[in-house]
Amino acid sequence: MQTDRKRFLGLLAAAAALLALAGCATAPEVRADYDRTADFASYQTFGFASPLGTDRGGYQSVVSQHLKASTQREMEARGMRLDPAAPQLLINFNATLNDKLRVSTMPYMGMGVGYYGYRGGLYSAWPMYADQTIVTQYREGTLNIDVVDAARKQLVWEGVVINSVTQEMLDNVPAAVDAAVKAAFARYPIPARTATK
Repeated sequence: MQTDRKRFLGLLAAAAALLALAGCATAPEVRADYDRTADFASYQTFGFASPLGTDRGGYQSVVSQHLKASTQREMEARGMRLDPAAPQLLINFNATLNDKLRVSTMPYMGMGVGYYGYRGGLYSAWPMYADQTIVTQYREGTLNIDVVDAARKQLVWEGVVINSVTQEMLDNVPAAVDAAVKAAFARYPIPARTATK
């Protein structure tokens, strides 16, 4: 009975650690870089590259449509205007989804074995700690947003968002895309003048 209790406590500790890891995995990793010589305040118009990096087989994907809508809101919140005919900035996207493995090692509380194993359930010594390795599989999504000076054909800003993709995100792609685009544009050199929805 004492051994079962110790085993239960060990499993409880492992479950708590997995929940903590899952909680940490929900925040996206965001990176951005930009051309320090570019005058972002001088740009007034933007458009989208054609075809976009997220388009497939000669047609615009649903993901591309969501990315364009979210990005348009972010650019307009920064005082810019969509002008497909003569944009000063061109925006392009790339998105990938990959299966990944996460390996974590944590202390596990168990009963001693070997020399102390002779007690065999009659009584126990203090708990012994050992390392327990847990491997979990997850999906990781990466979104790249490129902003290009159309006249110079030069990348002036790039935002990258990396996050674990949950089933909830896959069930509500527009909200997931919007959250990723907002996270990227939080690092854009010109702050939003108005709040985006």
